Amino acid sequence: MQQATITGFLKQYINQESLGGIILFVATILALIVANSFLGQTYYDLWHMPLGITIGEHTISMTLTYWIDDGLMALFFLMIGLEIKRELLFGELSSPAKASLPVIAALGGMIVPALFYFGFNSSGDVANGFGIPMATDIAFALGILMLLGKRVPLQLKVFLVSLAVVDDLGAVMIIALFYTADFQAIYLLAAAGVMAVLFLLNYLGVKRLLPYLLLGIPLWIFIHDSGMHATIAGILLAIAIPSRSKIKDRHFLDRIKESVQIFDQHKGQEMLTHKQHYALEQIADAYDNVQSPMVKLEHYLHPLNAYFIMPLFAFSNAGVVLSGGFGDYPTVALGILMGLLIGKPIGIVGFVWLATQLKIAQLPEGMNFGQVLSAGFLAGIGFTMSIFIAHLAFVDEAMIASAKIAVLGTSFIAAIIGVVLILKNTRAVQGEG
Repeated sequence: MQQATITGFLKQYINQESLGGIILFVATILALIVANSFLGQTYYDLWHMPLGITIGEHTISMTLTYWIDDGLMALFFLMIGLEIKRELLFGELSSPAKASLPVIAALGGMIVPALFYFGFNSSGDVANGFGIPMATDIAFALGILMLLGKRVPLQLKVFLVSLAVVDDLGAVMIIALFYTADFQAIYLLAAAGVMAVLFLLNYLGVKRLLPYLLLGIPLWIFIHDSGMHATIAGILLAIAIPSRSKIKDRHFLDRIKESVQIFDQHKGQEMLTHKQHYALEQIADAYDNVQSPMVKLEHYLHPLNAYFIMPLFAFSNAGVVLSGGFGDYPTVALGILMGLLIGKPIGIVGFVWLATQLKIAQLPEGMNFGQVLSAGFLAGIGFTMSIFIAHLAFVDEAMIASAKIAVLGTSFIAAIIGVVLILKNTRAVQGEG
């Protein structure tokens, strides 16, 4: 039952991410229209409006954009952490045989784009942007696959999702290792203390989500003040969330049968009896306890992220004045373009080909290298994740603007090439059949 739940969740995940990708596209277009209209200055002033929270003597003050990037995006990274944990425990990364292909593909899709970027930006502040072309926006990519419908093989969807999960793990490590300010030891120790309590709750068998989520608040504050990027708190919290349900499948079925029997035996005339109310409470309790807290929280977070947080992030960050072009930083744009559009597919296809030649991994049945190449171009859709890393990599607004324009333009081109290749390869496979 646990594996069936995970499989069903994967299908729902793909559907939600696909629709979320379409909403992301609409939010991005709106941001570009507003930023380049007479409302441009109002748009800029809105997202740079300072907001602060004071608790006792502790104050956190940031612009509205930073509250979205550091605050709401922590919930996005909490979901990313849960996805990674689920895939490692039960999904496509749960065994070396399953994990080898997407892990190798993702490594190629991160290393080669970074090298392409370094080829044009090897020194100075611009070199900090190496992480920008390493990212993949899975929601946007799956949104494109949804528009193509049944012409996209299921193996390609699963491969792309698995690759993106590993890519997300790589992005998290890059943020933690390379885009972190000076560490404040006292806050890191405080965060470690919160993590110790979270692990203790897990060890004691606490399955309710509320205690974990409440402790996530001080964890976020301590991580934010420690110098690490606040979104890392979401990943750390995901690690502590229990993956196993409180009761097993068999116990759940026995309790449901017993409760249904009680409900049927104590029928009232016109309204439910106390016994029937008790039976319903037992059914609700069993329903709650048979669910994995990890999967349940991921289920709650998916629509929140897909339909609110990520579109809001895109609308607040994608608005860039196009008339300024690449300004004084054309090499930043060129490095991103080459990394996403050339480095991604070369890295993914090259590493997968090498792995199959060395017998380290093999392509899933029914999948060919033409489809791997199309996945490589779809992985070149950096979009929101690349923009997010651009904000971490650069302080100079001109650098950020150049990076944004390059990411948006390159992602659009990569999407078109990916779609053309999918349609071409699908027709080829159908023709052979």
